[in-house]
Amino acid sequence: MQLFFQDQVTEPISTLTEEESKHLIRVLRKKQGDAITLTDGKGMVYESVILDANPKKASLKILNKTEAEEDNFYIHLAIAPTKNPDRMEWMVEKITEIGFHELTLIETMNSERSYLKTDRLQKKIISACKQSIKFRTPVLNTITKFDDLIKSNEFNDFQKFIAYVDEHHRHHLMDLARPGSNYLILIGPEGDFDPKEIQRAFDAGFQAVSLGKSRLRTETAGLSAVQMLQSINR
Repeated sequence: MQLFFQDQVTEPISTLTEEESKHLIRVLRKKQGDAITLTDGKGMVYESVILDANPKKASLKILNKTEAEEDNFYIHLAIAPTKNPDRMEWMVEKITEIGFHELTLIETMNSERSYLKTDRLQKKIISACKQSIKFRTPVLNTITKFDDLIKSNEFNDFQKFIAYVDEHHRHHLMDLARPGSNYLILIGPEGDFDPKEIQRAFDAGFQAVSLGKSRLRTETAGLSAVQMLQSINR
């Protein structure tokens, strides 16, 4: 299956964006009458056929629509952006392929970067969703201050974890995370969280967890955490 993305799908006729039209007609060389699977990124799946093979605004006739099944768990990764934005883009691509639900970029005391172009990350997410055949695009939030995030009432029914470098961690993430739960996990910058931030997280109900014996880069830690939480639920 090849999946195409359209944020707003109209029925019975829908017109693709110029970027999607070009990929469909010029790159894949699809023609009038060819079957196409389309998603709006909100869980709806549309089976359609090409009416007009225009490489700038291809039009499709919607034949049928269904709603994709939702996960019974929710992974929210909150992570400090890396100094090199390419590393963060790589992580976002990979965790989208594996499967997560929401990403918040956090500003910490030791953050190396307090700004990142989320439009580039959004494109990575959409591309990875199409590649891995996912019908729901994860939520991408802009930079949020560490204290604002941990104090938010939004996460009252979440299992809340903070992962940081400590040889005396008593629990691995795989030991504490319960299947079928909502998870919020914090990953710090390359300089790690400041001890004061760690204590404030404890005060806000977060549990300390290890991601393994190796010392991981920020982006690798984010990827590992998502993979572990997916494994618990699969």
